[in-house]
Amino acid sequence: MSNPIFAQTENYKTAIENFQENYNSEKYEEIFNAFSTEMKQALPLENTKQFLAGLKAQAGKIESKEFIEYQQGTYATYKTKFEKMVLAVNISLDNENLVNGLFIKPYEEPTETTKNIVNTLNNYSKEISEIIFSQAKDFPNNTQLSIAIIQNGKTNYYGIIKTNDTIKPINNQDKIFEIGSITKVFTSTVLASLVENGKLKLTDEINLYYPFSFKNDINLTFKNLANHTSGLPRLPENLDLSNEANPYKSYGKTQMEEYLKNHLSLEKEASKSYSYSNLGTGLLGYTLGLSQKSSYQDLLQKNVFDKYKMQNSFTSSQHLADKLIKGQNPNGKIVSNWDFDVLFGAGGILSTTEDLAKFANAQFNPKNKELALTRIPTFEVNENMKIGLGWHILKSKNGEDLFWHNGGTGGYSSSMTVNTNEKTAVIILSNLSAFHPKMENIDKLCFELINETEK
Repeated sequence: MSNPIFAQTENYKTAIENFQENYNSEKYEEIFNAFSTEMKQALPLENTKQFLAGLKAQAGKIESKEFIEYQQGTYATYKTKFEKMVLAVNISLDNENLVNGLFIKPYEEPTETTKNIVNTLNNYSKEISEIIFSQAKDFPNNTQLSIAIIQNGKTNYYGIIKTNDTIKPINNQDKIFEIGSITKVFTSTVLASLVENGKLKLTDEINLYYPFSFKNDINLTFKNLANHTSGLPRLPENLDLSNEANPYKSYGKTQMEEYLKNHLSLEKEASKSYSYSNLGTGLLGYTLGLSQKSSYQDLLQKNVFDKYKMQNSFTSSQHLADKLIKGQNPNGKIVSNWDFDVLFGAGGILSTTEDLAKFANAQFNPKNKELALTRIPTFEVNENMKIGLGWHILKSKNGEDLFWHNGGTGGYSSSMTVNTNEKTAVIILSNLSAFHPKMENIDKLCFELINETEK
């Protein structure tokens, strides 16, 4: 007798077959037409097309699939072999057999036996060693983590590398990693410095710095771009994701102006809700450069890197030689760095934990008024999170404000949190791919370590 929790029913079999056929032939509208009304509202047609086109560029066509189980009695999970990777395609159907849930993530094989990973972090305190080991043991060999913990006026560094299934200490606080979306905090810091110097107002509309009208006469403010309340989509619809190894490299001025003139649309009403947008922060950085007749990268260098003596922070991965830690894909193979053009403000910085520790320590000095401005709440996302300018504001175990951001690119993951009241901070940079199934362990480790400073 078959167990209904583990047996694939005919309606799900039909749904996944149709998904595979339409996905492989790029009939994305057919996939959208199979959505329930609620699903269509949650993921409108253009978003569906963009998501599936991005998936196709990243993973390739579906070659085969295998039904695994029903998750919580609702979602059917399929181990799906794409041309470039294996992903879990999770799908749920309503009473009319319309798709009312679809999410895709890296597939994790059920593990019956765990490899005997060795912890040799004996020169770290027992508590720190065990916390780091527990979160890092499942990462691929050759993964490095560079960690800074600021507490009691001191900055301590903890570097690790996994080699031959062994977690070992390594000095890497001066090594360079992509920091991904932690860049967004720096973009907001450049904005705040210009506001503090009377060059801009948060409520100014960016439209003033473009010699053409935006589509549908949509107006966007600096503040809305900095706190993700602009209503813009996560990515511009004219971003070509076919270069999955370096997706942002070719999106330049021409493409941005084309988007603003002919494709600009809002998914949500401005100022009314939070919707995380790489496009929004990239547009913010680019416009800051235009506003000062400069480039965002030059403003970043002058207003932040130079001011806080961040001498090992860069806007390009070129000419960094062996100071650069190579990024890895989910299987631990070296991948190319990501290059950014006009969307640089969303995720283009490379830095070290030493430099980010300088930036974190600067948050504790009230004289740095532009840093204080970025930490003032500007929007309440939900009861557990607010947002300032760039920073997400959470609560610590002791009920204090934590200013947090993370980052992820094809070859790197990062996380940073700051408690200005206690003058504590944790920074983690790594060459763990954002597409690795355990990448959330980087954030978990960051929060575990900041909680450790409260004891």
